[in-house]
Amino acid sequence: MYYTYILRCKDNSLYTGITTDLERRLREHKQKGEKTAKYTLTHTAQKIEIAWESENRILASKLEFHLKKLNKKQKEELIKNPQLLSSFLKEKIQIDLYTKIKEE
Repeated sequence: MYYTYILRCKDNSLYTGITTDLERRLREHKQKGEKTAKYTLTHTAQKIEIAWESENRILASKLEFHLKKLNKKQKEELIKNPQLLSSFLKEKIQIDLYTKIKEE
């Protein structure tokens, strides 16, 4: 399984990425080591706000690509109301191939 996620940084900015292990990836972002994304080296990672599960890397990458094209306001709306994924991206990807997962 692959996950596409939106992470909130301490400066309230948002970062979008993919991984096979959400807990490990958040830890890597926070540790600021060699596997940290360039963005989260300078914008300290705080928590994963929302994530979707998909069966392979190709699907996860497609969702990531389209999420990165959304503006911050749209991403904030999506975090508050995950059902908006369909209205934001229904003509770009096959929404039913993604399952929103609960992140705490």
